[in-house]
Order: sequence, then C-alpha cells, then structure tokens
Amino acid sequence: MSQGIFITMEGPDGSGKSTQIALLKEYLEKEGYDVLITREPGGTAISEAIREVILNKDFQEMSPVTEMLLYASARAQLIHEVVGPALEKGQAVISDRFVDSSLVYQGIARGLGVEKVYEVNLNAIGKYMPDVTFLLDLPAEVGIARKKGQKDLDRMELESLEFHKSVAQGYRDMAARFPERIKSVDATRPVEEISDLIIREVSDILKKN
Repeated sequence: MSQGIFITMEGPDGSGKSTQIALLKEYLEKEGYDVLITREPGGTAISEAIREVILNKDFQEMSPVTEMLLYASARAQLIHEVVGPALEKGQAVISDRFVDSSLVYQGIARGLGVEKVYEVNLNAIGKYMPDVTFLLDLPAEVGIARKKGQKDLDRMELESLEFHKSVAQGYRDMAARFPERIKSVDATRPVEEISDLIIREVSDILKKN
C-alpha cells in the first residue's frame, strides 16, 4: 500500500470502542492492510508512563492545564514514534482516542476552551490528522454503568456524572463542528450494526484513495 489511512475511535467511557476497533482491524486486514492498533494516552513506553500519571486516582489535585499538557505530551511521543512512521510506510493506523478526546475532556468538560486545547495540540500532532473519526455516541449514565461492571475506575472515570454528561455532549458538539471527518454512530445499537456502519464508511474512503 502506498498510502496509509489513519482512523480514530472516540466516545465516552464504556461506549464499546475496543470491540469496534477489533472488528475494523479484521476488515482492513482482509483488504490487504498492515494494521497498527494503538491507544491514547499510551502506545509507547514514554506515553504509557505518562498514562500512569494521568489516570492515577491518587492525583485528584491535578490541574486542568497539567492534564491537558500531559495528554499532549503523550500524543506527541505517539505521533513521533509510532503513528507517523506507520502512516509513512502505508499502514492502516487505528487509535483508541486521539486529539478529539482532549478537545472534549479538557477543552469542554474542564472548561479550558476548544481553541486553546487545539492550539496546544497542534504542536503534538503536526500534519497527522485522522482521515476519519468514529464517535460512538452513548449516554453518560450507560457508559459509566458499563465501566463500573468491568473494573475499578481510574481518575477520569471517577469524575462526577455531570462531568461525564458534559463529555458526552461535548462529543456531539465536535461531531457537529467537524461533520466531514467525525461520523457519529448510536452506540446503543447492536455491535454488528455498528460495525457494518463503520466498515461501510471506511470502504468508501478506501475507494477514494
């Protein structure tokens, strides 16, 4: 493949991103792509170390600005070390979260402002914006209930329900703001239906490449 494709999966906690990423990976491999899966924050040794700091529930005093900068730092390393090189080699990259998470969580839910957070993150992402972003839209109450049933909650997941409602609405606002790139999918639908919708969108992009 001469041209890579960069796909990101976004949504509130518990929206089913991991499941859809696995199904999309299977489809892309059948189409002949070498597929790289990564996550944010994380994906490199440095970024995973930053993740441990960000999500540590003992660090409740972390300021919104510190949080924003830590996410941007982890993202910068991921782009430098993993995502950029993979795309240049023609691979398909699927990331569980990317810059839209910062725009929503820090820009909207933390109140720092979307423009401010985006400007900071431009230094991290450079030229590598996703070809398409899938938003798995899910009510905050449903997502947090799913998470509580799966594991102990991390620092971000332990935020108030109002915070998570702000996140869910923030994602909808981002989808309205960037309709050409962000495709919203009702995450309460059956897994197979969601996967079919995502694969159809990706197939259309591949035909244009």
